[in-house]
Amino acid sequence: MLLDTASLYFRAYFGVPESVKAPDGTPVNAVRGLLEFITRLVQDHRPDDLVACMDADWRPHWRVELIPSYKAHRVAQESPDTAPDVEETPDTLSPQVPVIEDVLDALGIARVGVTAYEADDVIGTYTARATGPVDIITGDRDLFQLVDDARGIRVLYPLKGVGTLQTTDEALLREKYGVDGPGYVDLALLRGDPSDGLPGVPGIGEKTAAKLLDAFGDLAGIMAAVDDPKSRLTPSQRKRLDEARPYVAVAPKVVRVADDVPLPDVDVALPRTPRDPAALEALADRWGLGGSLGRLLTTLEA
Repeated sequence: MLLDTASLYFRAYFGVPESVKAPDGTPVNAVRGLLEFITRLVQDHRPDDLVACMDADWRPHWRVELIPSYKAHRVAQESPDTAPDVEETPDTLSPQVPVIEDVLDALGIARVGVTAYEADDVIGTYTARATGPVDIITGDRDLFQLVDDARGIRVLYPLKGVGTLQTTDEALLREKYGVDGPGYVDLALLRGDPSDGLPGVPGIGEKTAAKLLDAFGDLAGIMAAVDDPKSRLTPSQRKRLDEARPYVAVAPKVVRVADDVPLPDVDVALPRTPRDPAALEALADRWGLGGSLGRLLTTLEA
């Protein structure tokens, strides 16, 4: 089981009231909400291995070089090339992230982020290396590209908390989007995604992109059709795709998650008991994690 950790703690932050606070009055709604999420996921799906995948760099420079608008609207503060830009986050969420990291470490839940890569890329690499089924927990549709029924890879997409998850397999992708996992990359880059600063091809929405992929197979087939005067593209589609060639040439590398990240050698087995009980007890007392942490510990032991 691979957790898109930031996606889940953002969801927890907005789903759990900010009135949930530590003894000193500091909000811990994201911390406690994430612990509740992990408890429910372990109870319902019983993974052998669990990795909390992190954004060591939420906006990698190599992606920005290809598409400068990539996540640009989320930048709160630009950093030098050697450091990640600072992402705009709610004031009361940012202080909770180090607490989340400390608690996961004390529990012994593998927490993996790799310099110059996003959590999506860590997930993509673990998925590529997996020898058995993989459940990816994320609210980010970009990871639909990893769905592969033959390898038992699916995305569990939260609809309400993590108690109601959309099981995203190839059948659902074909039903909703008309594509399989690899085809979702082409669909996404043609459609664009304002939340990621991906412009897409003007005038080519999701339904049109799906129809083009159905007619011409993949992005390469669509662009070949642009050069074929006998193809069944409309004049406006041909014009828009032709004008978008510079974007189409680089977008696949930006949208496709990496599968060759240099992962650290860490134990990813689901822990039964805390790695550092003393540290965990201190964190529980300091941040008032009470029942949320207790329920997770009971679930892990079981």
